[in-house]
Amino acid sequence: MADLKYVGTSVTRKDAVEKVTGQAKFIEDLYIGPMLYAKMKKSSVAHGKIINIDTSKAEAHPGVKAILTGKDYKNRIGLYLIDRSIIAVDKVRFYGEPVAVVAADSEKAAAEAVELIEVEYEELPAVFDPREGMKPDAPLVHEDLENYDIVPIFYPKPGTNIANHFKLRKGDIDKGFEEADHVIEREYYVPQMQHVPIETHKAAAHWSPDGKLTVWSTAQSPNVVRQLLAKCFEMPMHKIRVISNFIGGGFGCKAGASIEGLVVPLAMKFPGYVVRIVFSREEDMQGTFTRQALFSKLKTGIRKDGRITALQYEMIWDGGAYTEYGVNIVRAAGYSSSGAYDIPNVKTDSYCVYTNNSIGGPVRGFGMCEMQWGIERQIEAIAEELGMDPLEVRLINGMKKGSTTAAGQVVHDVDFEKCLKTVTDKIGWGKKEGKFRGKGIAGLVKCPAQPSNAASSAIIRINEDGTAHVLVGGSEMGQGMLTAMSQIAAEGLHIPTDRIEIRVPDTDFTPYDWQSVGSRVTYTSGRAVKQAAEDALGQIYRVASDLLEVPAEELTFDGKHVYSTKDPEVKATIREVADSCKKCTGEGIAGPIIGRGSFVPTNMTNLDPETGQGNPGLFYCFGATAVEVEVDPETGVIKILQLAASIDAGKAVNPQLCTVQLHGGTIMGLSTALFEEVRFDKGVMLNNNFTDYKIASIDNTPHIDSFIIETPESGGPYGARGIGEQPMIGVAPAIANAVCDALGVEFNTFPLTPERVWEAIKKKQAKG
Repeated sequence: MADLKYVGTSVTRKDAVEKVTGQAKFIEDLYIGPMLYAKMKKSSVAHGKIINIDTSKAEAHPGVKAILTGKDYKNRIGLYLIDRSIIAVDKVRFYGEPVAVVAADSEKAAAEAVELIEVEYEELPAVFDPREGMKPDAPLVHEDLENYDIVPIFYPKPGTNIANHFKLRKGDIDKGFEEADHVIEREYYVPQMQHVPIETHKAAAHWSPDGKLTVWSTAQSPNVVRQLLAKCFEMPMHKIRVISNFIGGGFGCKAGASIEGLVVPLAMKFPGYVVRIVFSREEDMQGTFTRQALFSKLKTGIRKDGRITALQYEMIWDGGAYTEYGVNIVRAAGYSSSGAYDIPNVKTDSYCVYTNNSIGGPVRGFGMCEMQWGIERQIEAIAEELGMDPLEVRLINGMKKGSTTAAGQVVHDVDFEKCLKTVTDKIGWGKKEGKFRGKGIAGLVKCPAQPSNAASSAIIRINEDGTAHVLVGGSEMGQGMLTAMSQIAAEGLHIPTDRIEIRVPDTDFTPYDWQSVGSRVTYTSGRAVKQAAEDALGQIYRVASDLLEVPAEELTFDGKHVYSTKDPEVKATIREVADSCKKCTGEGIAGPIIGRGSFVPTNMTNLDPETGQGNPGLFYCFGATAVEVEVDPETGVIKILQLAASIDAGKAVNPQLCTVQLHGGTIMGLSTALFEEVRFDKGVMLNNNFTDYKIASIDNTPHIDSFIIETPESGGPYGARGIGEQPMIGVAPAIANAVCDALGVEFNTFPLTPERVWEAIKKKQAKG
């Protein structure tokens, strides 16, 4: 691929000028017409029957146009397990759940009216710990679980709080433990966290007199939003238009449908008006997806030579009040439960459990950060038990070309060893630098958690002057999708990126794409764009063949001229080819040049419900993180001295964007490792703002040495694979491993706050 001209080049972002000049339009920047403003009344209990809702005072408040409650719209919504009401019906299941929504002619009036709504509850026993929620006598969060529609790859247990039980069985677990010289058992815990994107959730809706619904959304999944709204409101899809404007960060919290359903029924009551809702930071943190907490138990069998013979993994996930998306995280973690390692015998049980905490859902990494925290901490315990170098243990067991995942899928295009050695070489692995200093590493792997019918498509229109418009359905949320797709199109068309226009999705005009999730867009949308570009280029050659009276196979295109390889003087400009489409005699040749491309995975299969064996992965992306830390024993403060991260991108479409993705994901991982933890008290989020919920800032973000490894992905566009989520996965365990190396203490949870580290130091000192 040495002859690539546009892919592999750090061209300027397509949306750079719009964003740095403030011209990019977000939902709050739009004024489409007469506006109404929506606010929601939130539940004040975590679990309770709704006895009565009195809206009379609110209805009389000046400026109020309408108030809706759950009895007005009882249809449920959801992507995988359809268990969630738009507005609570009959009972509430988490603190902050919408019980009514108000539309008024100002935000102030709507907010004041919400305070006038009176709700009477009969409070019910609640469950806040998924381990307690699994017990036979636990209060049921969803009594009618057996009546919910569900995608049949998930396995809820009616009459319990178990929303999904994923089972995986690879090899013979008993034999694996018999072959082991040592058996190590540990328990680990990962708390809830929030995505905290710079832009909170927002949505607006407009209902026209002809029955056309237009929705503006901060959605990572405009086509899924259209699909779910069509089902929930029993509308034909051609009557629903979803526009996904520029999005100020997503990280998973804006996947699927979120708050769009709150404004749609209000818009239906007021044709011609645009009804808009904007969540406050507090509403965003309590009322949208959080990362599910994970309680896990690992039992590992190992030989004296460092080879892992068996892994038994139990995962209990806090799915929260609704698991319509969360059940898939539990599944993905289950089929990836051996991490980046080839372990011959694996037994995994992964449970998604309802609680009365906030809704559990997708977060960057999609369960891999949580699951691989246990794996990578367990590798350290193995190395200590055997007296081996932790790097050596990883190299012995790490996946290589031809290795099999926990689900039994064979992986290709793998250079995990290079990822590990690159970062460990950078931090001087094996050299002890001083007292209270330590070094740690962690491997990582991630594949897109998507169904096998998750398609992408693209349309490329060649304009009369030879420029091009590229239409795709993926969302731009800061990751650089628009730029990467324009580069792939440029490569296929031989047209410079500055002559290509590409815009944010609009379901009425842009073609279908499943979702911008799972680090899939570069691969799947890229495949579709590449195919569309090749289709358009083929049409250019066919038109030019007739125009120049030269066989198409003898033609080539340099971005400006189509010419004969045998006689370069026989040529036509791209403008002539695209504009005239006719011979000099005036005889017509062809219509407008429109390239079409689509992609759907063909290498994926369903998984056996009893063993979890099959091919769940479209592709696998590997990487590694290495850290050197220094710990202040008097305060517990951790200082990051060195931080190196590597990701095997297959082929970096835009090296600069890949590097900043690697930086951004690493910083987000560092933030969760050192600061972030959602704290609940009986379902009430105690730190639902930036005063109490801390994230990494510039003063505690270290220099990051980043390395883009390129082992071409055989199925990817020009060898590329997605890397958006992966950089976050290995950071927390690498830091914990480094701190353990520095202090000789163990941590089974994070964040590693100064208080938590200080307490561990004092506990060790007390033991002498």
